[in-house]
Amino acid sequence: MSRQMDRQITVFSPEGKLYQIEYALKSIQNAGILGVCLRGGDAVCMVAQRKVSEKLMDPSYVTNMYVITPNIGALCIGSNPDCKDVILEARQIAGKFKDQNGYEIPVHFLAAKIGKKAQIFTQNAGMRPLGAVIHLCAVDDEKGPQLWKIDPSGHYFGWKALATGPKDQEANNMLEKVVKQTDGNGERTLTIRKTLDVLMQTLAQDVKPTDVEVGVVTAEGGFRMLSVQEIDDHLTAIHEQD
Repeated sequence: MSRQMDRQITVFSPEGKLYQIEYALKSIQNAGILGVCLRGGDAVCMVAQRKVSEKLMDPSYVTNMYVITPNIGALCIGSNPDCKDVILEARQIAGKFKDQNGYEIPVHFLAAKIGKKAQIFTQNAGMRPLGAVIHLCAVDDEKGPQLWKIDPSGHYFGWKALATGPKDQEANNMLEKVVKQTDGNGERTLTIRKTLDVLMQTLAQDVKPTDVEVGVVTAEGGFRMLSVQEIDDHLTAIHEQD
């Protein structure tokens, strides 16, 4: 009986679990990418490890961060093909919304749409949950900086800060202290450096500018990726403060 529940995502175990959801979450951890996100007073910053699995690969094509709309950025961690599928779905939803309504999709509405689609995958025996978790960031016209997370179960929620991947619990403990110190209202530069610092402390090692990718969203500039030089400047400032 347990093996039957193990195979079918639509059958709950006696403990009330859907094993395939747990396997999907496990695949996210197995990706070996730590991502850290922090919402500030005027911006949201997302930082993730950049790992190049093969020496001959072009590192410029290795990324976990994506532009959904000019004002919405995404950090997707997990199985790379599944991440690409989630990102494509998010872009299609956002594009269709703009065509129908004439303005960009609000990030909370996009999160709800992605979550609804992911939840359907947990009901159908002919489907499987995607092994990917997506984080969305934006600066909303009415609600200000926004950070959302959608997991393979379809659960979506707004966050002040969060980490995903190896040692995520340790990183989340640090983020709790950061949010308490800044009250969630840190200015842009502080938000970027605190996010980078949490990543480095969690990994317990210094990182090179080429080892991480940093995405920032602001009201006036939308979402953009920081250059290697910009990342290096922030890392230098962090080391000087220490």
